[in-house]
Amino acid sequence: MKRKILITGAGGQIGTELATALRVRYGAGAVIATDIRPLPDAGGPSLLLNVMSADDLAGAVQYEGITEIYHLAAVLSATGEQRPLDAWELNMQGLLNVLEVARATKCRVFWPSSIAVFGVAADKAFCQQDSVTQPTTVYGISKAAGENWCQYYHKNYGVDVRSIRYPGLISHSAPPGGGTTDYAVDIFHHAARGEAYTCFLKGDTVLPMMYMPDAVAGTLQLMEAPAGSLSVRTAYSVAGFNFSPDQLAAAIRRYLPTFAMDYRPDFRQRIADSWPQRLDDARARSDWGWKPQFGLDDMVSNMLMHLTERYRATGGPTLPDNR
Repeated sequence: MKRKILITGAGGQIGTELATALRVRYGAGAVIATDIRPLPDAGGPSLLLNVMSADDLAGAVQYEGITEIYHLAAVLSATGEQRPLDAWELNMQGLLNVLEVARATKCRVFWPSSIAVFGVAADKAFCQQDSVTQPTTVYGISKAAGENWCQYYHKNYGVDVRSIRYPGLISHSAPPGGGTTDYAVDIFHHAARGEAYTCFLKGDTVLPMMYMPDAVAGTLQLMEAPAGSLSVRTAYSVAGFNFSPDQLAAAIRRYLPTFAMDYRPDFRQRIADSWPQRLDDARARSDWGWKPQFGLDDMVSNMLMHLTERYRATGGPTLPDNR
């Protein structure tokens, strides 16, 4: 079947790189990027679309002959705690609008979940795929509810909806988007500009993370897997690497020895403390062959290479020749 893909929230951290990867894979004309704001240099067809308008969403899907929806529009964890009711409305109603359109049109759906579904009752040292989900943030609550809605629509209506519980995602292509793990993006921008960084988490706060190329590759791999091989219709846990701010700063200093960081924990510390430190991704590995390609040092080297080149014109430091 020829794919025709619509992405909601394409201007965000995931959508920026996922849209590019999908266009490389299936052709620029096969992917329509949408957002509530114009998308400069979209690299292919784009539309203004508010996923909260069920009629507009349905109209776009039907008019464009969409076969797959990648629904990425969401309010993230830290921002969501500032506007909880708005976050719930967008995160929940937006997903339901997509699932309803998929039910009517037989579209396949990808929807990202998050480690935020887990809470203090989960095993923090090695969180299992089926660990209890008792989230403590509105973002996590919406993701936990969304996982169950996805399973419901699959079981009762046959909607082929697939999901990944992303850990913290690190990317050089998009700025931080309001998440609790976004220090691990912002820190690289400061380091590449030759600036010190003040971290909003404690130095020993270990969280699961992943480099964006692995997240994108895993998403495509899941969406191309045979439906019969999938045993999880809530969301698959996937793992990349785990580190604390202290460990990340030390890894950066291997390339930029003068980099300095201090700590000023804020309300995001409470969110981070409720999340697991390590994830069990055995089901993803066995069902659809998930395997990350980037380790911590690979990611740090690649991030600094891209960002120091970007900031070189402003007088920031450059990497040593042996990078």
